[in-house]
Amino acid sequence: MSGHTVTSTIAETTGAAAGSAARRPSLAPSRAAQELELRRGEFDLAVQLGCVRTIPDEGGGGRRVTRAEIARVRSQEGFPEALRERVKAVGTRDGAALMEVTPARFTRFARLGLVVPVNWYLNRYRAVVWLYLAQELQQFASEEENAPLLTGRTPEGLRDQLDAGLDLRPRNWRGRHLGFQLRQTEDPWVKAAAVAALLDPVQVAEIVRDPYERAQLNRLRPAQSAQEAPDSPAGWIAARIMTAEAPDEIGWLRADLRQALIEARQRRPAPRPSPGVPVERPPETTIARQDPAVRQEPTRSRGMFGWLRRRNR
Repeated sequence: MSGHTVTSTIAETTGAAAGSAARRPSLAPSRAAQELELRRGEFDLAVQLGCVRTIPDEGGGGRRVTRAEIARVRSQEGFPEALRERVKAVGTRDGAALMEVTPARFTRFARLGLVVPVNWYLNRYRAVVWLYLAQELQQFASEEENAPLLTGRTPEGLRDQLDAGLDLRPRNWRGRHLGFQLRQTEDPWVKAAAVAALLDPVQVAEIVRDPYERAQLNRLRPAQSAQEAPDSPAGWIAARIMTAEAPDEIGWLRADLRQALIEARQRRPAPRPSPGVPVERPPETTIARQDPAVRQEPTRSRGMFGWLRRRNR
């Protein structure tokens, strides 16, 4: 084959591939982020906040963005600066500067749950860095009823909670993160997996007795925010942030997992081996003894789903 023929063939193949990509009705997240002039972290936040709508990948490869959605977002007034402002996340120092308070006062606001983290990461010293939406901080600072908190002394009752070690940042992030996960799907099994991901495996095993159902939840478990080795020090920190600890939060999640399982079973059963096909049974989880206060279920229908619905009103 001559050099001219080879060159022509390569050009035709490359052109065909480019044309095929251009005709695809949807884009992978990395490509969609480029089209929307966002960094990948900004794009992920835009999806979580509902600024960019996604669809399931029919091939099972996660979420995708349609070209129509790309066009819709790009046509909005102020693009791309306005979109970047909506997903701008800042740490404690920058957040304090936006609110015109000291970093120490800002941290007190966050520990008390007055401002809610939208994300977090571990720095090189394995310290947790919490991130907050800049627009939410500006809104908090602009509301008249918050003026005494911005300039005056922290009320005594709140100071007592802080002195007792109150820190709602992990818990509030978990609630927000769960809301993001639930809004991304209509599949009841995926929703159940999102709830189960915030509970200790022992808690899940107590509620989900069927090993095939537990295997289904594990398969559908959302990807962790921090990609750390589970047995590393950083992995332990990430696991602690990702797992509910307070008895009432655990109770809410357990109640929501029970309800999610009822809905999932009604939709379809968990996959099981076909009759006559020898398949190794999923391993059982050893049930450890738990503090009865931790295992107590809520007496009213006040689960995390309800909390999220109230918060989003």
